[in-house]
Amino acid sequence: MSEEKPVATPEPSPDRLPEPVVERRRNWLPSLIWLIPIVAALVGVFLIARILREQGPEIEITFLTAEGLEAGKTAVKYKEVEIGTVQSIRLTRDRLAVRVRVQLRKDAEGFTAADTRFWVVRPRLGSSGISGLGTLLSGAYIGADAGESEETSSEFKGLEQPPIIVKGTTGRQFVLHAKDAGSVDIGTPVYFRRIEVGQVASYTLDEDGRGVTIRVFVNTPYDRFVGVNTRFWHASGVDVQLNASGLSLRTQALATVLLGGIAFRAPEDDPGPVAVENTEFVLASDENTAMRQPDGPARNVLMYFNQSLRGLVPGAPIDFRGIVIGEVKSIGVEFDREKRQFRMPVYAEIYPDRLRRHSKDDDQDDKWGPDQRVQFLVNRGLRAQLRVGNLLTGQIYVALDFFPKAAKVDFDATHSTMELPTIPNSLDDIQAQVQEIVTKLNKVPYEEIGNDARKALASLNRTLVEVEGLGRTLNKDVSPELLAAMKDVRRTLDTAQRTLREDSPLQQDMRQTLQELTRAASSLRVLTDYLEQHPESLLRGKPEDLKK
Repeated sequence: MSEEKPVATPEPSPDRLPEPVVERRRNWLPSLIWLIPIVAALVGVFLIARILREQGPEIEITFLTAEGLEAGKTAVKYKEVEIGTVQSIRLTRDRLAVRVRVQLRKDAEGFTAADTRFWVVRPRLGSSGISGLGTLLSGAYIGADAGESEETSSEFKGLEQPPIIVKGTTGRQFVLHAKDAGSVDIGTPVYFRRIEVGQVASYTLDEDGRGVTIRVFVNTPYDRFVGVNTRFWHASGVDVQLNASGLSLRTQALATVLLGGIAFRAPEDDPGPVAVENTEFVLASDENTAMRQPDGPARNVLMYFNQSLRGLVPGAPIDFRGIVIGEVKSIGVEFDREKRQFRMPVYAEIYPDRLRRHSKDDDQDDKWGPDQRVQFLVNRGLRAQLRVGNLLTGQIYVALDFFPKAAKVDFDATHSTMELPTIPNSLDDIQAQVQEIVTKLNKVPYEEIGNDARKALASLNRTLVEVEGLGRTLNKDVSPELLAAMKDVRRTLDTAQRTLREDSPLQQDMRQTLQELTRAASSLRVLTDYLEQHPESLLRGKPEDLKK
């Protein structure tokens, strides 16, 4: 403290002495206690400035649900690097979605491009497998894919599924048109020679509702195998065929049996020029359909049958001598007022070009159009006939064949829907014959035949009784005589046996007689030989006798 100095005052009066006035000298130096809040304020200002300097833009992302998201904790990541944090989560006004406010970092300003995509990474089971397992421990987070647009935005619509194609993925997209999606889903694998080379990026229903448009992405370097001649087909499930060659089983990979897939290949391994981005192809139902030669334009045909269509279903083949040239589209029933009977219309789709002879040397077919070819074949006796395709299931199909004896019909192939003439099948003829036989059998007098049969059986019974009596008579009278005769025959045989034994006298005499005959024959042979040499001895005698 500084010294206190007295201040000069007026000279006091001699009667009373005044009291001195003491004034403290003022201290202008601040107290040390105020340094702490000042330093804290400076540090706070520095931190706020640093945060503001490092803080990036704020964006809002709309999701259908906030499952797995938590304000102040959920991170936004790009390639596993944190680029922001979720600040708040609130419902939209219509309460159909949630709006997530995200604070990005300063170095993540590029993620405000208008084409940037965001999605929630959580455990998922999809056609491409299980993803997001790492979030089981760390929790869900928002994934990001940087856009390339020069326009920026602060509001984004989040994806409900992770994108298949992200920035940095090289390859090309192709467009497939199919009648239905089958088992195809986002992420479904695409195979080339049973090697996974891409995935399904998206699929949408056509505006007319008659088909599906599927976009597939083929990775580099496999995209160079997709040419203008390439064919795509569903590789889902198992393709089982049972024919004259035996049982065949085909599938692209084990995963396609459960999850499905798409495969592609070019006929005769000639893909042609490499297809450009977004080239459109037709997605066939199976490999055989994809590899088949182009069918050309289809024609709608109508066939009327006067018989049951049980076993015939839409999709049944139209067969011409083993070659499928179309399929049944629908079946129905109509009442013919003129003939006063029901008839069964069958609508089908055929490809007349399949009946054309494929020959490079003969251009005669080029002079005939599809309608003219069908007109010519019908005039030659082409008719439609229902035939049994499977005896076990009772399924039938429509067969086209030639029947030269079929009646002539008026046929005009110029109508938009051709009406092919039909002919009953052999089964109907057999049924008619069986019905005729049954009718004839019903006319047989079974009662009269039964009465006659009864009379015949009674007469046969009497005859059997008489035969039985005759048998007893024979057994009583004839049997003893037969027994005596048999005994005489046995005695005769015994005598003959004794006579013919080797040691019997008859056998010995016969043996001696045979020996004498043998010696006589030898002497006769010697005499014959001598006479052949000396025939004069018959007249002159032996030379020995002459010498004597």
